[in-house]
Amino acid sequence: MYSANNMGYIVGMSSNSGKKLREERARLLAELATLSRLLHGSWVERYSVCSRPDCKCRRGERHGPRYYLVVNETGRQRQKYVANSQVEAAREGLAQYSRLREIVDRITQLNLALMKENEYESP
Repeated sequence: MYSANNMGYIVGMSSNSGKKLREERARLLAELATLSRLLHGSWVERYSVCSRPDCKCRRGERHGPRYYLVVNETGRQRQKYVANSQVEAAREGLAQYSRLREIVDRITQLNLALMKENEYESP
């Protein structure tokens, strides 16, 4: 797995290493197709207090957690409720989005290295 911290150029490349970089890029592009459940947003767990004066939540035992995914819709943040039955799937979707970003960062690094060595092909 790659991270944004590993963004240096790959130098001193031979044609064999250029082939390896293109193969790695092809593997990463194929992995993109497996990220079909990705979700772009932030995870929020919320606890609440109700209006009943004799409820345990008034003594500190709040209701919850209730789960929300914070997403951008037309430039505005919106909180989308996530049912308990969908919590695992939503967290997996967020993890897939994180992996998407890692893949994009790594493909960028690979393409820059290929460009530097004049092995970057045009579409």
